[in-house]
Amino acid sequence: MSKLIVGITGGIGSGKTAVTDRFAARGITVVDADLAARKVVEGGSPALAAIAKHFGSGVLTAEGELDRAALRKIVFAEPAERQWLEGLTHPLIGEEIEDQLEAARSPYAILASPLLLEGQQRLLVDLIVVVDVPESVQLERTMARDNNDAEQVKRIMAAQLAREERLARADIVIDNSRSLEDLDLVVEELHREFLERAERS
Repeated sequence: MSKLIVGITGGIGSGKTAVTDRFAARGITVVDADLAARKVVEGGSPALAAIAKHFGSGVLTAEGELDRAALRKIVFAEPAERQWLEGLTHPLIGEEIEDQLEAARSPYAILASPLLLEGQQRLLVDLIVVVDVPESVQLERTMARDNNDAEQVKRIMAAQLAREERLARADIVIDNSRSLEDLDLVVEELHREFLERAERS
């Protein structure tokens, strides 16, 4: 892949989508690892059949789709179950992401992934951008957005890479605790920088 690939990550509730939406509005292809993850476990997929066989029909909705909330409760309470699930889905998600990045036609492409720094996905990108907010803001935003209780959100945050470690691995940090107007300005500046880098690469 000779195209410049920018990886964007951040903890739950940091506002990654607000950032990537602004790049997409500028005509940049955004490959979303979460959407790739949904695609590989769509109703009728071999991966979903394997998940239902392993965890039981309680992780399926009445329509035969994956009940994400039910599965999340199990895997965040049981590390071994989370490992099993990741062993099944991560290679499939990786293939899907690579296919989508390969197909991107914009001057540079973005890989948006909450797990960018945890596994092999970081090998796909040339630059790592971390979207950052204080942990109290993460907690507040995620509870409001997902209707999860504080304990559940804290468990998810604990399962993710520590904030300090994410920041230490970043090439660029976007402070997303300010206004959306501020965010617009930051994204515009980065967009120009990435276009220049893409031309040079």
